[in-house]
Amino acid sequence: MSEDTFSFTDANFAESTASGVALVDLYADWCGPCKMMAPLIDKVAAQYAGRATVGKLNVDDSPEAAGQLGVTSIPTVVVYKDGEEVERLVGAQSEANLQKVLDNHL
Repeated sequence: MSEDTFSFTDANFAESTASGVALVDLYADWCGPCKMMAPLIDKVAAQYAGRATVGKLNVDDSPEAAGQLGVTSIPTVVVYKDGEEVERLVGAQSEANLQKVLDNHL
């Protein structure tokens, strides 16, 4: 993970998505499509630093947050604006699509 990529956990999830725009990539280390998306999440995190919180949540390490979100398939990307879920994408995403989603909510 890059220095711009936020690490979401069960402990910090609610506080970290409470204000502003946050993009959360829910993943697992064993997930092939998740591994393909990892560098894209890092790149988008760097591009949107200071404008949005972009990061990852490992569903195996933070099952409580994943369960509260009702995530049944990974990768899943959830976008929050001021604590409210505003968009959800299931499956591997392109960098352009992640940027478009963030731009729509900034």
